Amino acid sequence: MAGLTHIDRDGRVRMVDVTAKQATERTARAQAVVRMSAETFDLIRNSKVPKGNVLETARIAGIMAAKQTASLIPMCHPLNLTHVRVDFFPIEQDAAIRIESRVRIVHQTGVEMEALTAVTVAALTVYDMCKAMDKAMVISDVLLLEKTGGKSGSFRRQEG
Repeated sequence: MAGLTHIDRDGRVRMVDVTAKQATERTARAQAVVRMSAETFDLIRNSKVPKGNVLETARIAGIMAAKQTASLIPMCHPLNLTHVRVDFFPIEQDAAIRIESRVRIVHQTGVEMEALTAVTVAALTVYDMCKAMDKAMVISDVLLLEKTGGKSGSFRRQEG
């Protein structure tokens, strides 16, 4: 593993200089899971949550969050993302919703943080819209599933 690129030789935090790096297509895919009561799960699936359409609101929040990642994570580069997608996969037997994001750019730096930010904020939005009904919801399994492009190459999480 290379040295810590966000710390200079005097131990000071710094933003990595990517000026000399080649712009290439880079993608990232991430996920988060929100577990809830069966009642809350049914209300979401049937669009019966009093605050409105939970998943569409969470989708918009996730996309907006991906675009604002540099404002939230100090050493992230501000990026002009070319594509952000947020999708939801209900897991009925667990009363859970798996959230997945896909982010794409042609740039000198990757978009892993943007993909992770998208699913995290989407999950928080689900929680926010349903907390009056179910304060015991759990957000878990926030992780990078896959990334492509850049000097470090591709990564794909192995199942299990």
